Amino acid sequence: MDALEKTEFYYSEEHHFKTGIALLRDVVLKTDLVETYKWNFPTYTIGRKNVLAVCKFKHHFGIWFFNGVFLNDPQNVLDNAQKGKTQAMRHWKFYSNTDVDQMSVSAYINEAIENQKKGIELPKSPKRKTREVIIPSELKKVFNSQPKTKTAFNKLSPYKQKEYTEYIANAKREKTKAARLVKIIPMLLEGKGLNDLYR
Repeated sequence: MDALEKTEFYYSEEHHFKTGIALLRDVVLKTDLVETYKWNFPTYTIGRKNVLAVCKFKHHFGIWFFNGVFLNDPQNVLDNAQKGKTQAMRHWKFYSNTDVDQMSVSAYINEAIENQKKGIELPKSPKRKTREVIIPSELKKVFNSQPKTKTAFNKLSPYKQKEYTEYIANAKREKTKAARLVKIIPMLLEGKGLNDLYR
């Protein structure tokens, strides 16, 4: 099923909150928001940015505002969607169809749309930089004399590369380093990680 079919099925499926989510959808469709389907819920966007989703559960239905933390919330109805996990998302829960005051819902939705148009949203967390893998001189010598080992090493994930480099670097005696190199060369050539056997 495509997004449109999934959305239609979501709203037409028999559910004790079927009427309630239909009321919310009516309000949303009177705006400029584009209806799509993401994360198993009808989701509404503007300029390809997520603004809200309409959701139904066993004990309640409601609206997720993706950047709800910035809404004024004069009625004090918004809850953190998942405390400790979500920072910006806020959830407006309804427990019966009569809880839905379409004018109030419309006001919150319109504010969310305006906020999104203004680009009001939490900045994305910067990606953590992957630590550079420092290759011990002993391993570099192997790479120079056996280029295939270097090619195999470069195909490994940074995490697996780091396991190998630390395994060699942490050996205190030259004899131990040499023995470890003999051990890892066949593993490298087979594309295996140092601890794949234990994963």
